[in-house]
Amino acid sequence: MSSSLAAIFPGQGSQHPGMGRYLYDEFSLVRELFEEASDAISVDFKKLCFEGSDADLALTENTQPCLLLVSTSSYQVLKSEFGFLPKAAAGHSIGEYAAVVAAEAMGFADGIRAVRKRGQAMQSAVPVGQGGMAAVMGLTPNQVEKVCKWTEEETGAKPLEPANFNAPGQIVISGKMELIQWVSENFKPQILGEEKMRVKFIPLKVSAPFHCSMMMPAQEEMKQVLSEITFQDGKFPVVQNVHGKPETSGAKLRENLISQVSQSVKWTDCMESLVEMNLTQMIECGAGQVLSGLNKKINGERIQTLTLNSMEELKLAGKVVTQ
Repeated sequence: MSSSLAAIFPGQGSQHPGMGRYLYDEFSLVRELFEEASDAISVDFKKLCFEGSDADLALTENTQPCLLLVSTSSYQVLKSEFGFLPKAAAGHSIGEYAAVVAAEAMGFADGIRAVRKRGQAMQSAVPVGQGGMAAVMGLTPNQVEKVCKWTEEETGAKPLEPANFNAPGQIVISGKMELIQWVSENFKPQILGEEKMRVKFIPLKVSAPFHCSMMMPAQEEMKQVLSEITFQDGKFPVVQNVHGKPETSGAKLRENLISQVSQSVKWTDCMESLVEMNLTQMIECGAGQVLSGLNKKINGERIQTLTLNSMEELKLAGKVVTQ
């Protein structure tokens, strides 16, 4: 039964040309969602999603509404075809908007308009080249926080902060580009009381330093945007990024979507919360399989994740939903 399932929604990095095409071709409700999204912000989403280049889709003001559209399309097809009603949901960064829309706490067209503005606000918050992000491999969350504070103290500059706790050993830091370069060159295991450690800092190809305090101008803008949108209480809880806990109150969902812009994505905590709720079967509603891969690292023995990238996968998920 779908009541023992969770819906999870992917974030930036899952987009790709052609995403959602099979859903558009097969289901009239998806064609209607594409039309509604296109009308909401005067963008041809059919052209953007199916004919756009990697570069077009990588522009964050395009990425964010495209992901919300395809994630909502995936979810709505599961709901209309198989009666899917998850017991809870979660979304990674921008994916949290899809979770809130799925829970009917925010309208779809409102969501599309909001994430378009979110993408624009996040891009314009920091001049290009001044901020960046890097994946840190081989450190625990506490160690990453210590390294960020050590970097700020040693350089006298700020900020360098943990941005995404994606999975054990897979954490992303965000902040000033000069600090990311400095820590990559100057990190020594001794600052953590260790003699030897295998640690890697891998710069990410991103257009801005997301999920850190450099995003405060964007957060202020989103506070204005989201305060003008009507939020209802959710039909089911959404486990939110800022604290990894379930929320159903419309006011709380809005508040946490606002603060999420400059705070870290506690994805591991979100997944552990779903497991604590005995929701170990999850459906990744949207493009790609990034979250499925992270779940194998977070708790591969207990969490099973189905993806929705083809009609075959959709039918398989439908069988699980109707069991």
